[in-house]
Amino acid sequence: MSLCPKVWLVSASLLCCLLLFSTSSNAQVAHAEQVQVNPPLLRVTDPPAPDASVADLENRADQLRMQKLYLDALDYYRAALTKNPRSASLVNKIGITELMMQRYREAKKSFEQAVKIDHKFSSAYNNLGVVYYELRRYGPAIKQYKKAIAMEGSSASYYSNLGAAYFSKKEFDPAVVAYQKAMELDPNVFENSSRGGVQAQLPSPDDRAHYDYTVAKLYAKMGFSDRSLEYLRKAMEEGYKDFKNVYKDAEFAELRKDKRFTELMAAKVPGLPE
Repeated sequence: MSLCPKVWLVSASLLCCLLLFSTSSNAQVAHAEQVQVNPPLLRVTDPPAPDASVADLENRADQLRMQKLYLDALDYYRAALTKNPRSASLVNKIGITELMMQRYREAKKSFEQAVKIDHKFSSAYNNLGVVYYELRRYGPAIKQYKKAIAMEGSSASYYSNLGAAYFSKKEFDPAVVAYQKAMELDPNVFENSSRGGVQAQLPSPDDRAHYDYTVAKLYAKMGFSDRSLEYLRKAMEEGYKDFKNVYKDAEFAELRKDKRFTELMAAKVPGLPE
């Protein structure tokens, strides 16, 4: 449908004003939407002293890594490694630093080197699994997590990581088993670890809501009402499609007797399906 010719009859002065306003507005929008690139990582501390001991170099590197001065930390770790080249722990720490910098290829090589030096170094196997997980290669990640667990079955973090990999593959049953074991070993495991790390790998809002509902069930089963209610609320806010199961899932039997549960269910939370 064509526009009436009268619509296009704009005086020269009005057109000039419109152009000036448009140019000014566009400039403001462009300025507001500018993306400023972070400066590259720089070395900001003195280089390692040649006569420093391995322990001193490692301790200083640990401090620098905690301060997120990763390039400096690498310098100190590598200086320590030069003096103790068969240290799997130092190589593992180099890999962790590279992982923090999202240098996944380098981190993978470091963790592989660490397990070659020490075939029973469970942390390095776990960290190698984290690299695969970040690369969304969940099968290899699961394999490495299982190796770590076989060597050290008392680590809640290893089971939590295993659960995250299974969950990201949508293999929910083994994910629940792994998460439950993690919580048995350490009820604070989800609070101590980064929930964002799991969420970042979940491809859809439905999966994120499912994750929160699953964690709520596990906390309810173990009697942690406060945390269960917290994750139930998150699942509600994210619109978990099967939320009505909260009234029949056996794990929530005791929680359903809690006044706070009744209040939560009565709340009008945006995103909750009818």
